[in-house]
Amino acid sequence: MKQVIETGLPTPAQPFSWATQAAGLLFTAHGPVRPDGSVDTGDIARQARLTFENLKLATEAAGADLNDVVQVLITLLEADDVPVVDALYGEFFAPPYPNRSTVIAKALVVPGMRIEIVAYVALPDKP
Repeated sequence: MKQVIETGLPTPAQPFSWATQAAGLLFTAHGPVRPDGSVDTGDIARQARLTFENLKLATEAAGADLNDVVQVLITLLEADDVPVVDALYGEFFAPPYPNRSTVIAKALVVPGMRIEIVAYVALPDKP
């Protein structure tokens, strides 16, 4: 049975949950959403950092940490942004790195938004 995890992030305007747990896994998706619910549309470094911080927040809310992330799917608008995102990725994740895919898309839901991620997290067994 699925369970929505309360992350502390603002309530999404669209019909989805920030983090859903089922079968020992956390399913979560994030973009550069600020605590007030607005979307950061600035440079890619700022957007990526906020996006990974939101992932960290959701992962910790589920009782895990970024070492438990097993797969990350990154969507970017510009291939030129990959090196910046890679550098920040290395700040948030340590070897052995999660499995990862990066896709370059034509657009994301919010104009000016340049990154969106989906992550799958193996939740630790509860004592």
